This record gives sequence, structure tokens and C-alpha cells, in this order.
Amino acid sequence: MTRFPEYDTYDGLGLAELIRAGEVTAEEVCDAAIRRIEAVNPSLNAVITPMFGEGRRVVRAGVDGPFAGVPFLLKDLLHAYAGVRMTHGSAAMRDFVPDHDSTVVERFKRAGLVTLGKTNVPEFGLMGVTEPEAFGPTRNPWNLNHTPGGSSGGSAAAVAARMVPLASANDGGGSIRIPAACCGLFGLKPSRGRVPTGPDHGEAWEGAVCDHVVTRSVRDSAAMLDAIHGPSPGDPYHVAPPDGSYLDAIQQTPAPLRIGFSSRHPVGGTTHPECVQAVEDAATLLGDLGHHVEPAEPDVDGLAVTRAYITLYFGQVAADLEWITQHLGADAARRVEAGTRALGLIGQSLSAGDYVASRRAWNTFARAMGAYHQRYDLYLTPTLADPPARIGALTPGAVENVGMTIINTLNVSKLMIASGIVDRLATDNFAKLPFTQLANLTGQPAMSVPLHWTDDGLPCGVQLVAPFGQEARLLRLAAQLEDAQPWAHRRPPLIASMAS
Repeated sequence: MTRFPEYDTYDGLGLAELIRAGEVTAEEVCDAAIRRIEAVNPSLNAVITPMFGEGRRVVRAGVDGPFAGVPFLLKDLLHAYAGVRMTHGSAAMRDFVPDHDSTVVERFKRAGLVTLGKTNVPEFGLMGVTEPEAFGPTRNPWNLNHTPGGSSGGSAAAVAARMVPLASANDGGGSIRIPAACCGLFGLKPSRGRVPTGPDHGEAWEGAVCDHVVTRSVRDSAAMLDAIHGPSPGDPYHVAPPDGSYLDAIQQTPAPLRIGFSSRHPVGGTTHPECVQAVEDAATLLGDLGHHVEPAEPDVDGLAVTRAYITLYFGQVAADLEWITQHLGADAARRVEAGTRALGLIGQSLSAGDYVASRRAWNTFARAMGAYHQRYDLYLTPTLADPPARIGALTPGAVENVGMTIINTLNVSKLMIASGIVDRLATDNFAKLPFTQLANLTGQPAMSVPLHWTDDGLPCGVQLVAPFGQEARLLRLAAQLEDAQPWAHRRPPLIASMAS
């Protein structure tokens, strides 16, 4: 029995406050977290690289900062921790060990967080589910037959199961917001450039990727953004700093906001009734809180967004596979999943002109959203078009695997592009996850807020998108929603009756 049975009732700042007050030691908190991980992880497969010894070493050495002594987990993608393997969810990189910290990891350390492991991700973060062949699927603590989403699925499952109060995440097409929605958590994607992606990347995925965390409380997210935002040497540009701290901002009640909403599927599919209901209930709640809420969509072509995004997707995979071949060898490159190799071949078939033309379309979307925000302060949508999928439902089936084998062996990727099959793949692949990519291409901040649970007990988040640089507006509203309709008391069935 742990000496700190109340461990999982506190958020990160709450634990830090207890440690500072001397009511519990950092060692006791660390031990409680390790016990929880050891108890729950076999059911979830959220943590793939334990770092318990490193965590205990850090605690013994002493920590300082706003989260001093708070247990933490790192997403195993882009978040390099010197001396600890970083696999990116791939057998090709199973033994890759970085010799330096990424900038955001340096800032996590400076904030006082104690890292106890690395979390599972889909290979190279390419899926909205977390089911890599190299490490197996991560399961959702709300229902083990369902996905926690992706690509930050391991982090989200761990936080929802109260292994740790917060964990690192990044978002290149919804990878913070999707798992937050699937796991009943709060997830904020910052504006492009708000959090640096150095030193290995200036703009990860052309600036589509942003780093932050998934949390149970809004205040943890705000305080963490305070700790990690701001430029680092060599960044391609500097984003205007906020007016004061984000943690202070959430103490202020937001002024009445103009909020447009839509649950219409942006690429012509069907939005599940539960996801529609989530938005309608959120709109009602926002209206009750004094905001002006009405149906209104931006003038954005959803299929054009999907095409632009999947072109980025293909090109990035091709570049990643080339990097693996050059730095880890051809044998390593051959160990990637068949689907990833197929995506890479399609990426190699694209011309530089194709890629640049697609990248230019991002400006069209950003201008349309700029015009929309002349009329509305925020845009409300579902986070997902469907509740969390069952494990295996969104991974390639037998027929698709045969198609990928053909692409890989015959290199027919250019023919696929010409025939329009890629457009159909784009529509099919984003049928369940069509709402999040827009904010990545425009660079806007966006958040998923856990306001709805389905009749069978699965979380179903709603998304709010703000103008560029307006994270404080989102956080202030999120805190108001958290106060009006709390969610942190909800416990997944896996841990509802578990003592820490």
C-alpha cells in the first residue's frame, strides 16, 4: 500500500503545491506514480519505455519550478530525452538513442517535471489511432476494446488512467485534440511557433506540428504553456508573446464571445449523432454562460484541406524514410510498416511543384479563417466525426494491405495519383477525423474540451478554434466551461474502484 493513497485525486499543480508545503515528499509522489503505472499499464500498453530509475535519480538530485516533483510521461515522437531511446513507434528506430534533449524537453525539465517513461505512438505519428506493429495497440481506459486516439494516444491513455496528471503531446493534424477527445481530457494545440520545435526542427511538418501536453485540468495546461512557450535561438520567427501569463488569464471570466458552430462533416461524410449532440449541448451551455452562439461555417473547402494535408503527409513520410536510410541504414528502412512504405513511395512520386502548390493552399485557408474571425471570436465543431473507434477498426484491412504490397513492389504510386485513388484514400482515411487538420494548416490555436460522454460511457470532445495567437481566449473559456460542467471527477471504469 502506497504512503500516498490520494495521489490520483490531484492535478499537476496540486501535487506541486503539496510537495512545496511539505505535506508529501517528491519521493512519495514518484513512488505512487510508479506503482500506478505498474498496476495499470499491462492493461493499456501506454508506456513502452519505462524510465523509473531516471525519474528517481532526478528526484534525489532535487528539482525546482512550477511543477517541481510532478510525475510526467513523454510522447515517444520528436520529444528527445538524451540517453533514452526514441522510437517514433517504429521497428526501424527501436534502438535509436538521441544524444541531446529537444528544446521542449529542456523546458519540461526546467519546469520541475519528473519523467518516468515514454509513451506509445502510431508509427511516425501518422494515424489517429495508436496501434503500431512494433509495440502493439494502446487501449482506452474508458473501454479497453476502443482506441485512445492518436497520435498522442499513449500519453492520453496514461493521463486518463491517472498514471500521471499530465503528459507530453504534439499535434500535426489533431494529435493532441483527437486523443484528448477520446480519453475525456483537455487538449490545447498552441499557435504555430508558440512552442519551439528545436533544435532538430525549425518548423516540424512545415509548421503544422505544435508541442504541448494533455491534461485533466485546464490550469495544468495553462501553467505548462507558461513554462514552455517562447522562442529559442535559431527559430525561423518569433510569435508575439501573450499579455501576461496564461495561468493568470484563466482567473478572469471571459467577456461575452461571438461563437459560430457547425457539425457538418467537411468532406461530405456523416457526423455521428453523439458528436452532433456534443456540439449542440456545448452551444446551449455557451449560450447559458452569456455568449452569442449561432450556426456559422467558414468559407473553406473541406476536400481541398484534406488534399493539402495528405500531400504534406506523403511528402513528410518520404523525407522520413530517406532520413532513416541515410542515418540508420537501408535495413532499418525496410523494417517500417507496409503502409508507411506505400505512403513514402507516393511522396517520392510527387514533384516539387506538386508540394509547393499544395503548401500555397494553406494561405487560402488561413485567409478564409481570418475573414470568419472578423465576425466570430471562436469556431465550435466536434473534435471527431465518430466516438472512439474499436481497436483495429481504423487500421489497414487485408484488401488495403494487398494494395500497399502492390504499391511497394511495383511502384505504381504515380498511377494512383493520376487515377484519383489518392483522393479517395484521403476522403476515406479522414472520414472519422475530418475536423482537426484545418487548424494545423492555418496555424491557429485549437482545443478539445471534454463536455460529452456517449450513452455507453465513451468520451466525446468538442473543438473550439481561435484566431492566431489567442490561446488565452481559449484557455479563459475552457476554465469557464470546466467550472460550469466539471469533468475531472469522472473516472474510467478501469480505475474507478482502484486504490492508488
